[in-house]
Amino acid sequence: GAYLHTRNILFCVDGIQTLGAFPTHVEHVDFLAADAHKWLLGPCAAGVLYVRQSLQDKLRPPVYGWHNVHCPNFVAQEQLVFRPDARRYEAGTGNWLGLVGMHAAMELLLELGIDTIAAELWRKRAWLVPALQAKGYTVLHADAPPTNTGAIVTFHRPNTDMAALHVQLVQANVVTSLRADRAGNRYIRLSPHFYNTDAELRRCLDVLP
Repeated sequence: GAYLHTRNILFCVDGIQTLGAFPTHVEHVDFLAADAHKWLLGPCAAGVLYVRQSLQDKLRPPVYGWHNVHCPNFVAQEQLVFRPDARRYEAGTGNWLGLVGMHAAMELLLELGIDTIAAELWRKRAWLVPALQAKGYTVLHADAPPTNTGAIVTFHRPNTDMAALHVQLVQANVVTSLRADRAGNRYIRLSPHFYNTDAELRRCLDVLP
């Protein structure tokens, strides 16, 4: 972000894989957006949008609504003027039920502490990677330093039907995600959060052949 700013390039971040899991700083970020349904532990259709205040006049809202313009006493004005803060991007009625759920989830995360959660996620990854490798699986970016990794662990094994293995995990009540790359190679993705126990991780490894 700092380098991009030296070249007058705006920097937009999709924060869905970091918010709720790792400390996220916006010092050199111009825009950040994230839904709540992943690491933030919130409901779908609720999320956050950050826009650097100095750029709000440049990022014009695409629509007008009752909530994002000055409308005293709900009386239509001759000149539509956007609100001076981030509410200008909230054109209509918010998903209040979703936001209540997201707020409760954020309170839980902040009570635990994002630094504490991050340390726990890195600990889980540090255990999972060698445990999977010991079973002959290849873990993507296994040697990446913690600062360049997240909590997600994605793995595969040559000559192994990963789709069938995913079904086997489902039947054992182990929730994972089956993914594929552009070449059609399939992978299994583990995304343990802070609340997943070591016993659950060991059970996942026990199911894997």
